[in-house]
This record gives sequence, C-alpha cells and structure tokens, in this order.
Amino acid sequence: MSEIFDVIVIGFGYAGAVAAIEAHDAGAAVLLLEKQSDPGGISVCSAGGLRIANSTERAYAYLAATNAGTAPEPVLRRLAEGMTGLADHVKRLAAPSGATVSVRDHAGNYPLPGGDTFGFVYIEDVPGFDAAREFPAVRGAPQGARLFKLVHDEVRRRNIAVRLATAAERLLRGRDGVAGVVAGGRTIRARRGVVLACGGFEGDAAMQRQFWQIKPVLSAAVRSNSGDGIRMAQEIGAGLWHMWHFHGSYGFRHPDRDYPFGIRLKRLPDWVPGRGLREDVVMSWILVDRHGRRFMNEYEPYMQDTGHRPLEVFDPALQDYPRIPSTLIVDAEGLKRYPLSAPTWHDAEVAARWRGTTPADMDAAILTKADNISSLADTAGLDPAALAQTIADWNNAWAAGQDADFGRPPGSMLPIATPPFCAAKVWPIVSNTQGGPVHDAGQRVLDAFGEPIPRLYAAGECGSVFGHLYMSGGNLAECFIGGRIAGRAAAREAVLEVAGA
Repeated sequence: MSEIFDVIVIGFGYAGAVAAIEAHDAGAAVLLLEKQSDPGGISVCSAGGLRIANSTERAYAYLAATNAGTAPEPVLRRLAEGMTGLADHVKRLAAPSGATVSVRDHAGNYPLPGGDTFGFVYIEDVPGFDAAREFPAVRGAPQGARLFKLVHDEVRRRNIAVRLATAAERLLRGRDGVAGVVAGGRTIRARRGVVLACGGFEGDAAMQRQFWQIKPVLSAAVRSNSGDGIRMAQEIGAGLWHMWHFHGSYGFRHPDRDYPFGIRLKRLPDWVPGRGLREDVVMSWILVDRHGRRFMNEYEPYMQDTGHRPLEVFDPALQDYPRIPSTLIVDAEGLKRYPLSAPTWHDAEVAARWRGTTPADMDAAILTKADNISSLADTAGLDPAALAQTIADWNNAWAAGQDADFGRPPGSMLPIATPPFCAAKVWPIVSNTQGGPVHDAGQRVLDAFGEPIPRLYAAGECGSVFGHLYMSGGNLAECFIGGRIAGRAAAREAVLEVAGA
C-alpha cells in the first residue's frame, strides 16, 4: 500500500517550508521531505536578508539587466512583483512569535537601471530564541537562523507531515503527470503535485566538473546539496538553465582534511561602482597567482558573488589553472585588524568537532609565517624575485593612492611592510549554485522544448532565475516568492485518481 498525500515538497529550507505552508493553507494534505536529519538545508546558514522593492517596474528593469537575457521577462516580472509585497509577508510570519522585523533601504549591487528601488527585510530578534540550542549543527549568520525559525514554527504549528533523514530518489510519472516520489526506498503518491525545493549541487563535485570550467571548487557550508532534484527532473525530461552560474568567492582550505568545507574570507561591506567605498573599510590582503603576481581586484563590488571568477583562467600552454590555488599575502599590521577566516556550516559531524573553533583559531591553523618576503615565498612555493617585485609594486601603488593595474578601491588598500608576513593558499568557494530545472512564471518545471511537465514545480535554489549576475538577498527572496507560488499552484491541481493505494 502506498502512502498518499495531495502535495509532496522535497527539501526543508526556506523554499520548501514556504511551499508546504502555502499548500497546506490552500487545503492540501502535505508531506515535507528532508534529506538531512534536521531541517534548514543551506537556508539556515544564510545572511538572512530578503530582497524587497518599492517598484515592480524598476525592480524588473534591474533584474533584466543583471540576467543578460538568460531568464524570460514573465519570470523576472513575477519575481519583481513578489519583491514589492515581501516585507508585508515577512511581518505576517513574524507576528505569532513577536519577532522584530527591520526594513532597510539598500540599492542593488551595481549601478544599473532600477537599482535604487531595493531594500532588505531582516528578522532582528525572536523572543526566547537561541540559535545554538535550536540548530546545534549550524554555524552561520544569526539573521538567517532567525528567519528559518519563523517558517519552521509555522510548519510545526500546522502539523504538516515532515520526514527527516529521508532522501527523495526518483519522481513517479503517470499518465497525467508527476504522480509522486520514491523516497527512503518507499513509494509515496501525490494526488495533486510535487514541488522540488531541494537546493543545488554545491556538494557534488562530479556535476560541477561537467558544468563548470573552474575546478576544484569547495563548498562553503553543506555536503547534502548534491543535485538530487536536478537529476530527478532531468530523468523525466526537464530542461536546464544557469548551470554555469554559482554564487561564490575565494577562501581557504583547512589543512585538516577531515574538515570538508572551504572557508570563506571575512566579509567586507559591498560597494557600488561610482559611489565610492566607506573610508573606514580596508582589506588587509592581496592575492598572487602561482607565479607570484597579482591578477585581480581582490575587493570587487560584490566579492561574495564574483570573487571566484578571476581564478577561472585556464592556460592551454601549461595545461593548468595558474590561479588555483592562489596565495593570500598579509602582513602583521593587516592581521591585527580582524581574523581572516569566516567559516560556516550545516553539518552535524563538523559541528560536533569544530563548534568551539574561532576564526582566529582557523587563521592560526591555516596561515604560515615568515620574517621576510624571500622566506615567505619559499614557504608558499613561489618565485622569491617575482613575489618581492609584486610586493614592492603594491606598496608603491598604496603610497600613490591608486591601483593602476586592477582598480582596487584606493581606500581599501594597505601596505604589506611589517613582519612577520603571512601566506595561505586560496581556492574558489561556492556558497550556492543557481542552475537547475527551467521553470515558468508559475514555477512549473518545463521540459527541454519549453512545455510544462504536468504537476511538477520548482522553487528556490533548485533552478534559480539568476543567470548572469546575482543580487544579494535575491535567492532568499525567490525562495519565499517562488515557494508561495509553487505551493499554492500545486494545491490547486485537480485530484489524480491514484492506482494501487
């Protein structure tokens, strides 16, 4: 006998929780499946800021500019519309717990049309909530945990059926569309529809090798996002989009190989080209390639999204990636300013061993020190003469107040002059992927010819709309907006007569 629900939602992060809530409130009997032994996925590690907008038209203009023709107008317009009402939706979610909500103006990441219409909504406080106690396997921003707390509580308040430690394995396709899933080795039928909200492929190196030139890339926070939803959708004919595009930067690899994640570097404030940088913000390091030479502006406008891209260069003559790994160089004065490591995770095994580790502890394990540049070059495996020239050129640029080579903001520059000098290898880091099954403005998954696959929906990171430049907080916004659309739409599907029940 198969189990039967109206709507099955795969993945218990923001998108899955919101989809389950909406489907339940539309009258559907809902099952929420989660691969990990606790809920939250990568969502609970996030920075927790949801992108909102004042104007649908201006938000659409910006989204269209940043997507460079990779997502169709109706899809982007639906996201823009959702952003204009998102703050009110979050306030409604916050009301039962008495959570404090803040709304802030914050322009888009680039000076493109419509960028001034945007802001953020955050959960600043949830009375009685202790993130470490409720989510002990998680290390991330407190705002992200607070936001997940709200949707988690709403799922529990509705007594929605939840199965943890239950991985979805296959979609079942019947005569009238998707009719259920195989999960945990069992067949579970869906009378109305299935929503894929199970994230991307940060944790799947094999899929990354097929779709990305840059390699290897280290996951910043999770191992469980391994492309399951993408493969299940492919099996029944889904088209794919944005598979090359991921949200990421650069960071460290811990010398203890039992630590499975990349370690992002300290996040400095984003800046918008043409609008300058806060005068009190400085970046303490530079990067050099395997030849000991600088090759990029280490402080791009939105380093957390595009910082990895300059590392992608492949040298056909050498048959190698000359910037993977790169080397970070910092001096003693720079290291005093702040710890460099900013680890995140949602992983019970990692939390059990590394919970008490501070960013300074990470730095101590990762960085190597030397009293002079020549010795540092030897330690880092770099050409001493080339590195000495690079450091001299950098210090001259700092003195002149201009990085003529790569255009780093002058206010962010610090000299590298005070021993001991420190170095560490730097690798590409993926925070989350954007690629996955194509969907339309109603979150319906489309096949390779643009036709809807009946009764199959996608939300959140599993087929994100962002296909060229990401927008800070945009993935979180589409989790809530797309999750609501998908949950309601799946619940409205006509009831299938389920055979074999």
